[in-house]
Amino acid sequence: MQATATVLVYSDDANTREQVRLATGRRPAPDVPVVEFVECATPAAVLAELDRGGIDVCVLDGEAVPMGGMGMCRQIKDEVFDCPPVLLLIGRPQDAWLATWSRAESAVTLPVEPVEFASALASLLRQKSLQGA
Repeated sequence: MQATATVLVYSDDANTREQVRLATGRRPAPDVPVVEFVECATPAAVLAELDRGGIDVCVLDGEAVPMGGMGMCRQIKDEVFDCPPVLLLIGRPQDAWLATWSRAESAVTLPVEPVEFASALASLLRQKSLQGA
């Protein structure tokens, strides 16, 4: 198992980014690596970080402004080679179909519920480590 996993968190709202960090803690589950965060508040910053490489999972805020996480997800799935898995934060459970449209691998509702979020993030980290093996 790798020593750390890098998780990109995109939201224009610092409180949402903080909710993600607090829900994750040092690691979302005992069988996944310790998490390091890269926080982005703009779409341009997300693209720059993905171009730099080394991102294991993206957490995108579907309610972000000026570009929501769903549109950002769809764009990176089209434009980024070997795009990392995406966990989408959605405003309502009824928006799950939009998460599917965006091609996100997983979605949870806002506000972040720590157990649900950590479970979804850990699942994506496990999948990522299996793909890399």
